Amino acid sequence: MPSLAGFLRVRAAPVRSGGAMPGKGKAAAKGPAEPGAAAGPVAAAGGGSVRVAVRAKPGARCSAVTDVTAEAVGVAIAAPPSEGEANAELCRYLAKVLEVKKSDVVLEKGGKSRDKVVKISVSATPDEILEKLQREASS
Repeated sequence: MPSLAGFLRVRAAPVRSGGAMPGKGKAAAKGPAEPGAAAGPVAAAGGGSVRVAVRAKPGARCSAVTDVTAEAVGVAIAAPPSEGEANAELCRYLAKVLEVKKSDVVLEKGGKSRDKVVKISVSATPDEILEKLQREASS
């Protein structure tokens, strides 16, 4: 059994003083992660695929693209946020809007969050995907 003295030594680590701690705020998110990637909610992912940042709004009456901002594409989802139903509906709806196969749309991050990243495996540019999403949002 480990001694308590070793635990206390680890816990009593010196605290840095002065200066701000590095954070994940606006300074960390100044530019795109990949060189040549588009700024905004749609970016090239490499390998002929595109990543879309989505702000999901489950429990809506009908699925719709509500808005396209600099951070994410707002999507109202006509499914409850339980047992992955909203995630499946999100992928199905985006496949319909972007006119691609359902198997080409995969939830990459955010399975239990409203902020999600969807990977679309098609030979389309981020600008083409963004244009389709903006067209759907304005209709």
